[in-house]
Order: sequence, then structure tokens, then C-alpha cells
Amino acid sequence: MAGASAGPGAAVAVASVGDGEEGGGGARKLTKVRFRTDWYAQAEHGGFYEALAKGYYREAGLDVDVLQGGPGPTVAQLMMAGTADLAMGRSDDVMVYVNSGLPFVIVGVYMEHDPQGILLHADDPVRAFRDLNGRTIMVTPGANWSNYIKARYHIEFQSIPLNFGIAQFMADPRFIQQCFVTSEPYFVQKNGGHPRTLLIADSGYNPYRVVFGLQGYVRNHPDTVRAFLKASLRGWKTFMAGDAGPARTLILRSNPQMTADFIDYSVGKMRDEFIVDGHAERGERLGLMTQARMREQSALLASLKIIPAPLPLEKFVRFDLLPDDLRAVVGP
Repeated sequence: MAGASAGPGAAVAVASVGDGEEGGGGARKLTKVRFRTDWYAQAEHGGFYEALAKGYYREAGLDVDVLQGGPGPTVAQLMMAGTADLAMGRSDDVMVYVNSGLPFVIVGVYMEHDPQGILLHADDPVRAFRDLNGRTIMVTPGANWSNYIKARYHIEFQSIPLNFGIAQFMADPRFIQQCFVTSEPYFVQKNGGHPRTLLIADSGYNPYRVVFGLQGYVRNHPDTVRAFLKASLRGWKTFMAGDAGPARTLILRSNPQMTADFIDYSVGKMRDEFIVDGHAERGERLGLMTQARMREQSALLASLKIIPAPLPLEKFVRFDLLPDDLRAVVGP
């Protein structure tokens, strides 16, 4: 997920902790999996790096390469070019891709809520989403959430293209921009600013952060996908509530521009905003994706005219590859 931080020079940098085969006589061959992230190594990818660093993937029979993203080609473009087997993204984006004819399928969830938000100065009069009426916001062109907020709150605001920096924000006390609550506010504070955020998920536009792949790959390698998801969720559980030291070390090594302080900030925000595990009182938990919520998201995109009609679940998501405890509660 794009933030204000810089990253290593190559967007294809690989995080790996070993070769593709166990040492010793008679050891089993590991199955290679190429997993594509959406930005340079950071805390928001922590569970995957934890599973890699702690050997959870190897225990599952997998040799996983974590391929870093960055500015330039999107994850979807890189996937279609054959550079990865599985990738991370947002559930609403995958639905739009599938509607446009791209052969993707969601196989799991790693964040119950998207950390995307709106960045404001602390003394800005905007206190709720409806207060954005008449303002100018720097956003990703065509952002789905922007259409939703305008429709739900019956407001209008001008959009200018997001440039993934904070220079304009720092220079203008009235400036508003799209952000990740786990990222840009940290840099604003480091530069002497006083940021405040609105989490877009709280507006009602609430996609999952998901793992997805090409339909052909998933269809032909279900056991590999199932093993990857189970090990990844184990990594996320440990990263958020256990010894995250191995993942932190690997993230810092993979992204020379990352700092321990930034990781601390991002993890704290993920906890404070219930990004990864969700809200237990609502029945949410790590890795859970439900049929009802996927249907609701698809219907919402159709109501906003982002897609022409709701997509049947079988067109864009599989629930049968989830770990057993999660598969039992996906609902009707």
C-alpha cells in the first residue's frame, strides 16, 4: 500500500530466507510461491514477513518469495504479466478487475478493514465525512471510496491527483489528502505537523484487504494456496500479538528506508483502528471473510455504477481454501 516513505530502488526486490529445498538427506522439495506485495516492505505486510522469517511457510512445505511493489505498474498488471502467483489487494479493486474481464479470484483476507483514510490538519473544521462538502482533496484518480462518500452524504468535493507525498499538505493548513492512517500521519508528525485522520472504513465503505490470484493458478494449485493462507494468518497472529522481532528484522533488511520507529507507529495504528483483527463485538476476527459482506460490497459497487450489476460470488471469490475454523463461519 502506497505511503509517503521511500523504498529500495528496485520494485522487484525479493525477501527470502532460504533456497527452494530443505537441507539434509532425503528432505522434501518445497513448493515455490511468488507473492507480490503492493508497496515496499513495511509493517502493513508484517504477517507475511513474519511467516517467512519464522519458517511458517517452510513448515507448510512452501518456499515463498515476497516480491516488493512500488510506484509504477500496478499489482494487477504485474500479475497479468506472470510475475507472481498470489498477491495482496483490496476486495473492491478485485471485483472491478473481474468485472472488466481479468481472471482474478480472491482466496483469503489478511485485514478486516482497509487502512486507507483522509488526512487533515488537527485544527481543520472537517470533523466528519459530510463536512468534506465543497473542499478539495488529493485522491487516487477514480477512487471508489470517493464516489461512495459523495453519494452517501449528498456532498460534492473537488479531486486532484494523488502524488504520494506530503509536501503540499505541510505547506497548506487547509490541505486535505487521501492517506493510509498507518503511514502519512507519521511523516507529518516527524516534520512538525499535527495530523488528524478519518478512517474511510468508518464511512460505510469497508472493503477487505485480500490475497488474490489468477483463477487458473488457484484452480490448479488449491493445496498450495490453502497452505499459504494458513501459514500467512499464523504469521499475522504472531506479528500482531507475539514476537514480531524476526519480521521486523526482515522488513528493515528488505527496505533500507524503513525504520524501527515507523514500524512501531504503523503497528500501533493497526491495533488502535482494529485494522487486522477487526471488531470482536461485531463478530470479526483475523482472516474472516463472509459471503454476506462480499455480496454487500459487490452490490454497493453496482449501486455506485462502478460495475453494471452485482457479481455472483463464484465469479470473484473462493471460500473453500480458508482454514477450517474460518470456512465454518463464512455464512450463507
